[in-house]
Order: sequence, then structure tokens, then C-alpha cells
Amino acid sequence: MRILVAMSGGVDSSVAAARLIEEGHDISGAYMKNWINEENIAGNCPWQQDIEDARSVAEHLGIEFHVVNMMKEYRERVVHYLLEGYQNGVTPNPDVMCNREMKFGVFLDYALENGFEAVATGHYARVRDNEDGTKDVLCGMDPNKNQTYFLALLNQHQASRAIFPIGDLLKSDLRKSALDLGLPNAKKKDSQGICFIGEIKMSDFLSNYVPDNPGDIVNLKGDVLGKHRGLHLYTLGQRKGIGVPSNVYKEAFVVVDKKIKENELVVGFDCKETAGLYASRCTINGLSFVNRVPNLNEKIYAQARYRTPSVAANLKIESFEDGKAELLFDEPQRALTPGQVCAFYSDDVLMGGGFFESIDYS
Repeated sequence: MRILVAMSGGVDSSVAAARLIEEGHDISGAYMKNWINEENIAGNCPWQQDIEDARSVAEHLGIEFHVVNMMKEYRERVVHYLLEGYQNGVTPNPDVMCNREMKFGVFLDYALENGFEAVATGHYARVRDNEDGTKDVLCGMDPNKNQTYFLALLNQHQASRAIFPIGDLLKSDLRKSALDLGLPNAKKKDSQGICFIGEIKMSDFLSNYVPDNPGDIVNLKGDVLGKHRGLHLYTLGQRKGIGVPSNVYKEAFVVVDKKIKENELVVGFDCKETAGLYASRCTINGLSFVNRVPNLNEKIYAQARYRTPSVAANLKIESFEDGKAELLFDEPQRALTPGQVCAFYSDDVLMGGGFFESIDYS
């Protein structure tokens, strides 16, 4: 196959490219130029170094390398989505949106328009061919690196043209493979940054676009405990950086609600008895499925956020056309957050996902 590899400059996508060459595919590498730290936001946005690292790997592997400028589309499809979400009081997920709108959206379109048959990335995920000609996305073999959560909003068109060459590897084996191949970035540390703003705090990024809107921090009784800088800087379930000294009360505070009209940040103690912290029932919108739509009341497994395990739940879809469903967890879940993505699984098959719209605490 003729495959375009999204090369980030990191070791994962570099090994992905090398493995495809070993399999005999005709590949080229490309760096997606999504964002420049043009506003001089405090922090590290190492896109120039990443381009050089990706180019040096491509030269080492003997493949063509391109830089694809997608800054305009990124600002329209991801940055605006991010800022709008925070301004509306919900917590968006730019990494999931990046995969749907950019890697397997704009970048995939670019690949197909230029004669490539598929796009490959360094995600820890797998693709399975089905007898009916469709494809499923499966969890990566490394349970500590499985990244299918971030692919939850892909559709069949995107999944059928996606290749994940490292999904069967453990991270430790991948590092060894990079060293054996002599890749120039074999020892490069993994990026911990958000997909487009680098390794800086989200609050620092937001401060350049969303003005502070101070208000009261209150407890569940309505007593004022302190002041917040703006509700957009906090998320449900947050424990650190709230601004109220929990040690005075000898129990840890956690954010349990954001009252938009009153501009109040509501906190309670971090325990299952705290109202508004644990819930079993919620509404999901923006439903998207990789392949098949679950049957009515089918038992699935739902993952409410990355780095948390998927747990048993029922997804009740009354009408797929409206893109909404009711999700009922078998056990109450902590800090379900409007705007965040919930991924759905059937065993190790990624079924799809959607956004938390509202949480029922009754």
C-alpha cells in the first residue's frame, strides 16, 4: 500500500514508519503543522524541534518527508471548539477532537487527494478486518498505553483508512526496537503536552483568550469559602489548585458543581456521600460509532475519561438520528463531566463514543 505516516517527531510514530517499511509498503512521512506559539504564551511549544526530529528520522529511513500546514483548519476545528467549551462552562477534550477533525479528517483528506491509500499514526491501537468488509478498532496490547479512548469519535470511513503499526507492541519493546533500528530520536522523551499547545498549563493558555471572571467559592450549604478567578479554569472532580485550604478542615475539597448564572464554584468533601460527585445516570450527545450501533439495552463498557478503566453500563438509544442516548452505569461513577468524551467498548473492540451532556444525581 501507499501510506502517509503522520510523524510527530516522537519515537512512537517513528517506529510506526519503520515497521511499515519492513512490511514492504510504499510510505512517506509528514508533519502536521497545527499550531505556532505566536502569542508568546509562557511555556514550551517545541514544534520546530519536532519537525527537525521527524525529518531526521525520515532521512534515516530513506523516505520522503513533508510539512503539511493545517494551522487555519486547526484553529477553526479544534481551538475554537476548545475555547467555546470552556466559555460555556463545559470541559472539552481537544485531543479527541484532534484525531477526528485533523489526523483522520483534514490530514486524511490531504493523503487521499495526493494518491495515498491510508494514513498511519503512532497510536497504541489496532485495526481488525471483518468478513463483511468493515473494520473495527481494537485496544492496543499494552494496557498502560492503550489510546483507543482518543479515537472514540472516528467513523467507519476514517477507521477503514487508518493503520496503527505499533498497536501490538509494549512500550518497552518499542523503545528497544527504536534503539535496534538506530533511530536518531530513540531516546527522546514522550510528550506530555496537549495536542496543539505543547507542554504548558491549560490555565496559562486560556488566560490569553478567556478573560478572568472572579466569583465566590461556596460549599454545598452556600457558605462562601473563598474566591475563584473564573469557572473556566476548573473542572468537576478537581482536587488540586482550587484555592481553598483543605487542611483547615482536615478533609480534601473537590469541585462538585459550577453554577454559571451565579458564577459560583461549588466544592464539597471528596467522598461518596457528597452530593453531586457520584452519579450512575447521564445523557450522552454527539453519538458516533466506528462500525455497528449497539442494540437497544445492550451491555457495553464505558470509559468516562482517559486513564480510568471502562466499566459496565447500558446505552439506551431511542433514536440514533438525534445523536443522543441515556447511559446508565452499573455502579456510580465519580465526577462525570459535561463536555468530556465517553468511549464505548464491547470487550476490546472500540464501539464509539459521545459527549457527556447532562448528569442525573437523583
